[in-house]
Amino acid sequence: MERIIGTYDVDNQTIEYSIIGKEGVPVLVMHGGHSSCYEKFGYGSLVENGFKIITPSRAGYGKTSKEIGESLSKACDYYLGLLNHLGVEKIHLIAVSAGGPSGLYFASHYPERVKTLTLQSAVTKEWHTPKDKIYKIAQILFRPSMERMTWKLTSSMSNRFPNFMFKQMTPSFSKLPYKKIKEKMADEDVDEIRRMNNRQQSGYGFLIDLSQTKEITIKDLKAISCPTLIQHSKHDGSVPLEHAYYAHQQIPDSRLCLLDTWGHLIWLGQGSKEVNKKLIEFLL
Repeated sequence: MERIIGTYDVDNQTIEYSIIGKEGVPVLVMHGGHSSCYEKFGYGSLVENGFKIITPSRAGYGKTSKEIGESLSKACDYYLGLLNHLGVEKIHLIAVSAGGPSGLYFASHYPERVKTLTLQSAVTKEWHTPKDKIYKIAQILFRPSMERMTWKLTSSMSNRFPNFMFKQMTPSFSKLPYKKIKEKMADEDVDEIRRMNNRQQSGYGFLIDLSQTKEITIKDLKAISCPTLIQHSKHDGSVPLEHAYYAHQQIPDSRLCLLDTWGHLIWLGQGSKEVNKKLIEFLL
């Protein structure tokens, strides 16, 4: 996939973005946590079916200014500015994992710009809070002064011991015991996780994500008027399944698609082809 990287500078702020595919119906992707405009999961099927993929590095990720992440409102206003800058009128919107609140807010407040919304393993309400153990650990491992070392160590270990690291990381992605995960794995999954660990980074972004999840409201979800597809694994160990049920209950024109993939990374495993198939059918 040929990926064009660009930056949009306005008001002394920068949004980094990538574009894959010069022609085709545009799809705006709000990537998940610890990611950026270099994300790859799920892109192959979209490219094969002729879509043009626009991915901004969300607030605090990559070269995108952390200041635009002061609120979901401010961040989404800048994402709208990026679409205007690129001359893109309407988009299919895909919001992934911790990018869920950004996608929900954008679809809610700019309905005239969104054809459809797809939530994939998405956070749809307040997620980790300061009382949670995971939140406290994240404040240490993924703070800006530490996150590069965290990911450097993770990528180094993954490159040297890919099978060992895959097994160590799966509990954070899946509620299934490892024996069951192995039954649902695809041959390339271990290497895909290794590749993921080599491109992961947090910047200021993940801590911004944690602060923003409380900003999304029931009112926002109820205001979403476009057709919405909610894809979530029944075995997700990162974002509880209740987030998918909650979104389905609140978004008027929504379709809930529960998946039997082995965990949070629904683009991996034996069920991933069905995930892609359902998404393309929805977009077309």
